[in-house]
Amino acid sequence: MKTLFEAFFASIPYQWHTNNEIANYEGYYASVFYSYFASLGLAITVEDSSQAGRLDMAVLFNGNVYLFEFKVVEQVSSGAALRQLKERDYAAKYRGRGEPIYLIGVEFSRQTRTLAAFEVERV
Repeated sequence: MKTLFEAFFASIPYQWHTNNEIANYEGYYASVFYSYFASLGLAITVEDSSQAGRLDMAVLFNGNVYLFEFKVVEQVSSGAALRQLKERDYAAKYRGRGEPIYLIGVEFSRQTRTLAAFEVERV
C-alpha cells in the first residue's frame, strides 16, 4: 500500500502545489487518501468520533478494519501518527467486530509533497 500511494502522490503535478499553501495542510493529504478509497467503493468513515477523539479515517474491507491517522511531519514529531492511534486507542470502537484491526500511521512532508513515513501495526 505504501508503494501504491508513493506512486499516486508522485503523479500529482507540481504545478498544483505552486502559488498556494495546500501542501502545508493535513487535510489535503487526507482528502487524496479518502478520494482514492472512495473511488473503489469501500466503506469509509472520516473524522470518526469516539470517546478518545477523532480518528482521521476508518476503512472496512474484506473482513479487516484499517484505521488511518495522518500527520504533516514538519508540524509534529516523527512517529506521531501511529503514536496517536495507540495512545487514544481508536481501535477500541472496533474490537467488538472480531475482525483483524490494522493501525496505519501516515506522515507526509510538505517539502517533498509525498509520504515521509508509513507505519502499520496489527492489533
